[in-house]
Amino acid sequence: MRAKVFLMRRAIEILCVLVVLAGRAGVSEGAKKMTIDPRASLIDVSARREELQHTKSTRVLDALAHLEKCGKLAPVDAPTGSMNIPHHYLNGSHGPTNPAEREATRVYSQFEKRVTSGMNQFLATGDHGEAACAQAQIDQWAQANALLDYDAQESSQSWYQVEWTLSAIAISESVLLNDGALDSSVTARDVAWMNKVAHHLLATPKIAQERNNHHYWKGLAAIATGVISEDEGLFGFGVQAYFDGINEIDKRGALPLEMARHELAIHYQSFAVEPLIPIAEFAERQHIPLSSYKSPSGKTIADAIEFLGEAVADPSIVKAYTPETQESSPTGPEFFAALEFYRHRYPDRSLPTSIQEGLTRPTFATRLGGSTTVLAGQ
Repeated sequence: MRAKVFLMRRAIEILCVLVVLAGRAGVSEGAKKMTIDPRASLIDVSARREELQHTKSTRVLDALAHLEKCGKLAPVDAPTGSMNIPHHYLNGSHGPTNPAEREATRVYSQFEKRVTSGMNQFLATGDHGEAACAQAQIDQWAQANALLDYDAQESSQSWYQVEWTLSAIAISESVLLNDGALDSSVTARDVAWMNKVAHHLLATPKIAQERNNHHYWKGLAAIATGVISEDEGLFGFGVQAYFDGINEIDKRGALPLEMARHELAIHYQSFAVEPLIPIAEFAERQHIPLSSYKSPSGKTIADAIEFLGEAVADPSIVKAYTPETQESSPTGPEFFAALEFYRHRYPDRSLPTSIQEGLTRPTFATRLGGSTTVLAGQ
């Protein structure tokens, strides 16, 4: 209860800022009242489907051809008992990863994949069967009260896993709600569960100390859930996380807390930008021009993107922050996934050559809704 009261108070403060932003952009009085449209996903579903049906982009067509189907993937049972996921790294916040963590999170990855597969198919084709399959998979976990039985103080990795899994399914739900043939009693039950998961995610005292990429991922989980459940407190938390992220950007465009991750500094610059872009997209779809927000020092998300591209092209620039040789995977499907949404919104803005090269291949991240190329690729 205290957490909900806190979120509502913060929401009032954030909404005041949002009204100012909306006013500067010339948004109507109706939009300023912040009536949340629960079907306004981070992309316009009907418009995107129209784009996909007429696309001539070879990489978008490639991504469409390789979409999996929810109906052909095995149902994923909700895990039972309390969540107690081992740490991702064997020691500290970098270095060798823990194989036990990979095994423990397999069920969550399978769940995210099945849900996002059905959603991607529905987005691309309007297939109600695939939407219903994805919804049924979500509902199975909702009825099992999954993602709620953990202690963030005792198992921080479980806390992190919930932020990622909730982002995946709340983003998916924001698309699925556009299928009017789905059983409204089921979607209402599932949205109520996700709202409960989101509030539990943000209820721990540890939330006040977070300012790195996990804060932004929780912001994405919050704003996506806030949209589908019309919860102003969750929406406001997501917007504040975006403000906090942009305010962290230094004079070079780097996020200093991510630069402190030794040999993974470039990787974590990417991983921090990844949730910030879709947070802004959810706000934009509610008529709030969050993408144009500038920090007190004049920085925007574009500065963090520019630094990321420069660092991929020339990792030596990260030596200003950390002496370690960098380990990153810019050719992986997730590394530039969020940039699909940015380029879709700003098709005429130039991007660093390294990012342009990265976006010549299909991108994919279940945390962002599965095939990000299908969702927003050009």
